[in-house]
Amino acid sequence: MDVNNHPCFNDKIRQQYARIHLPVASRCNIQCRFCNRKFDCVNESRPGVTSALLSPDQAIGYLKEVVALKPNISVVGIAGPGDPFANADETMETLSLVRENFPEIMLCVASNGLNVLPYVDRLKQVNVSHVTITVNAIDIAVASQIYAWIRVGKRVVSGENGVKTLLGNQIAAIKALKQAGVTVKVNSIIIPGINDHHIEAVAERMKELKVDILNCVAYYPNEGAIFKDIEEPSPEMIKDIRKKAGKHIRQMHHCTRCRADAVGLLGEKTDEALMQKLMSWNTTEKKGTPLSIVPKKIAVASMEGMLINQHLGEAASLYIYGKHGDKIALLETRSTPDRGSGIRRWQNLSDSLKDCDTLLVSGIGQNPLAVLSENGMRVYEMEGMIHDAVNAIFNGQPINHMIKRDMTACGAGCQGNGNGCG
Repeated sequence: MDVNNHPCFNDKIRQQYARIHLPVASRCNIQCRFCNRKFDCVNESRPGVTSALLSPDQAIGYLKEVVALKPNISVVGIAGPGDPFANADETMETLSLVRENFPEIMLCVASNGLNVLPYVDRLKQVNVSHVTITVNAIDIAVASQIYAWIRVGKRVVSGENGVKTLLGNQIAAIKALKQAGVTVKVNSIIIPGINDHHIEAVAERMKELKVDILNCVAYYPNEGAIFKDIEEPSPEMIKDIRKKAGKHIRQMHHCTRCRADAVGLLGEKTDEALMQKLMSWNTTEKKGTPLSIVPKKIAVASMEGMLINQHLGEAASLYIYGKHGDKIALLETRSTPDRGSGIRRWQNLSDSLKDCDTLLVSGIGQNPLAVLSENGMRVYEMEGMIHDAVNAIFNGQPINHMIKRDMTACGAGCQGNGNGCG
């Protein structure tokens, strides 16, 4: 294993050696205001999206097929679509399985850094050689504009307290990784008008921490995110920021903003045949037996119990559908948490829906979407008859014709003023 053959850390070999990301980390533990996480967006090339989610066993099966086709794979990474250490069990099991099956391949992870520190020793045990931490600010005032909240265990922390915890944990993780001999890259996302003036300060601090390389990444506008109206930084801005940051720390210039299921050479067009293999492993049990993707239970927001026609923020209860014998039936109606508790309302709702993995609504706000998605809930904003949608999903039939083309903003398409989403 030559640690210099990591294409993201060494520009000279990026057209020679390939990488693969295994999408086993579905949940995230922070909410960035530039992020709107979607798992199934095949046509986008950016972090946080994947065509499928895999279990550790599925990931190894998929990896074996890819390596047989692409023997120039030099590194296996875990980069989402959530955060690897918001899914620490799945991440560490996958890394251990890769090390067991491919002892000569490099391992890397990319994280926001919030929960890395407790796992540094275990990362060393499986010989993870490269870790990327995303640090978008080192100043609390700047960071407070970027992050809406963080989650520590089951506790959601917002405002400056959340930001202080995140920044402190990032610094502690970087120090521990460097002490353990791990090569560390820091990603800093350039968000015009938010932190573009601050990246050089980040670079100076990363130099002090002995970070190996800094990647100044261009912000990518995501529809549905709070920052969706901020424009991408211009090439001139990126060049100027990298020049200033480069006075302090080595710069990465060849980032391609990889997806959580990226495979192949950096910058190479997505191989649709490999994406089909990825999706086929998503429908396979641990022992390789075909498995239909059938939901456990489906929760539905409806005003009268016939149509999917209610915004989640205004739903006092949800209709719960599931299998009853051989039939698909309404099992119960379940109350939702009271309004007025902010982000905790959605964490409480997520806890109360642990036996469900699919939610159908006519509209949803950014905060509930983020919380529910990060806890593994598939959320569909759609319209039509409940009976048609529920039966189609349980029977594996298409529902694209029922999906709304544009996600409904909080307060739009519902009866109130959007206050129900708080």
